[in-house]
Amino acid sequence: MSSNLKSFTDLQAWQICREFKIKIIHLAKSFPVDEKYKLVDQIVRSSRSVTNNIAEGFGRFHFQENIQFCRQARGSLFEILDHVICAYDEGYINNDQLVAYKNDFNNCLKLLNGYISYLNRAKKASKQ
Repeated sequence: MSSNLKSFTDLQAWQICREFKIKIIHLAKSFPVDEKYKLVDQIVRSSRSVTNNIAEGFGRFHFQENIQFCRQARGSLFEILDHVICAYDEGYINNDQLVAYKNDFNNCLKLLNGYISYLNRAKKASKQ
């Protein structure tokens, strides 16, 4: 990670997860009205949680706390995937959409795992 990072918004993991969040929120708006306080609420909350946790971890300024918040973000990312699968199961999205959302999920997951790995390496290096 470059020392040019002044904000969590500079993190590629946060940027790509934000793009995914925006897609998920648009998806949720297409769900039936009777899902407003069910699937819509859950999928929107979990999508916001990913970027929220990356941001909060960045602001902690301690490697271990940042890692923990990124792990929580990763958990929320998996929750989004489960909600998307539910949307498919309920017939709200088709298979092509499911595949596209899974691809977005995998891209976010790779970046988030890479950031967590970086933080773990930096934590070890700071102890030497």
